[in-house]
Amino acid sequence: MIIREIFIMATRSLGVNKLRSWLTILGVTIGIFSVIGVMTTVTAIRSSIESGLNVLGSNTFQFVPPTSDLSGGGKTVKKIRGRRPITYSEARRFIQLMEDVTEVITPRLSTSNVQATYSKQKPLFGLQIVGTNPYFVTTNQFIIAYGRNLTSEDVEAGKRVAVIGHSIEEEIFRNETPIGKTIKFDGQPYQIVGVFAPKGNFVGINQDNTIAIPITAFLEKYGGRGRYVGIAVQAPSQETLDEVIDRATQVMRRVRALSPGEENDFDIFQNDRLISAFDKVGNVVATGAFIISAIALLAAGVGIMNIMLVSVTERTKEIGIRKSVGAKKQSIMIQFLFEAILLCLVGGALGIVLGILGGDGAATFWFKVPIIFPWAWATFSVVICTVIGLTFGLYPAYRAASLNPIEALNFE
Repeated sequence: MIIREIFIMATRSLGVNKLRSWLTILGVTIGIFSVIGVMTTVTAIRSSIESGLNVLGSNTFQFVPPTSDLSGGGKTVKKIRGRRPITYSEARRFIQLMEDVTEVITPRLSTSNVQATYSKQKPLFGLQIVGTNPYFVTTNQFIIAYGRNLTSEDVEAGKRVAVIGHSIEEEIFRNETPIGKTIKFDGQPYQIVGVFAPKGNFVGINQDNTIAIPITAFLEKYGGRGRYVGIAVQAPSQETLDEVIDRATQVMRRVRALSPGEENDFDIFQNDRLISAFDKVGNVVATGAFIISAIALLAAGVGIMNIMLVSVTERTKEIGIRKSVGAKKQSIMIQFLFEAILLCLVGGALGIVLGILGGDGAATFWFKVPIIFPWAWATFSVVICTVIGLTFGLYPAYRAASLNPIEALNFE
């Protein structure tokens, strides 16, 4: 009952000066909002990456152009740009030399912002065409919903056939099956032979807008000059992955005619490197958010101490009356601590709500990732708010509890 009464008195005291209380709460809200908002966005994107490790299939790695982010730095932009791309002829040679290790190897060329037209319907924009082979579905974790996959015969003959993504099926072929229909991509007709199962978004990229065609048909339409052929390789098992990577690296160096002293002019990408690269960026962003929020919370803490000291001065006579009728020093101290903690918790609650709304909103709008609730960060924020309230409210509470009742009663 005593705690309940103290709590009621604390809330009433804060309600007397609403504007002053809300301005103090605002400082805490800004501090919590900054860290919760950023960490919600970062956590949502990371969750999308981890749950979407189907960018590459299991036990799979890919040869990509060398970049400072993936290769660990040390290369200038000029030097990177000067690297010659892997050509399709080199990719075919690589596949031949790796036949004794694994047959699941996928050459890949792609182009984006493709336009699709069918019959008299409105054109569909923003699609991605991938020139590849039958193993694309394995190395990139796509599933054929119905119809068939590309075949080796399609690739050898350069047939104009395509497997389309789920979004394309829904937008263009709403009331009919697309299998066997002829659709034009960038003005080139292709016969649809299959449809991918829904795959969803991955860090803002709609994977259901993908169109797979034979890589030979891609080269005929778009050419290969200046294009870097990405090569995905799947090891037979997780246990042999490192061994296959070493062998593939040696074979690629041989195909590229690199001398023993030359460094690799290609890089190898794996799923875990995507996580590692994002972690580096996320850590930098998180550090910045912590610094900003720490400054804001420090300022809010000082504001709380200031408002509580002012409150002690304004309520000196009230404290004197309470002491004269038997109020204990402990009760007065708890009341003022309650007020300080309540200010922080209200500000923290608002900061958490606004931070989650802002963070999830940004992550959903910009990166199309699922909404999350960062329980760990919300709990951490509540603890921090409580600690700030205790830390910065302790001195004003002690000062109020230590007032001499006679002097307090005579205070004007």
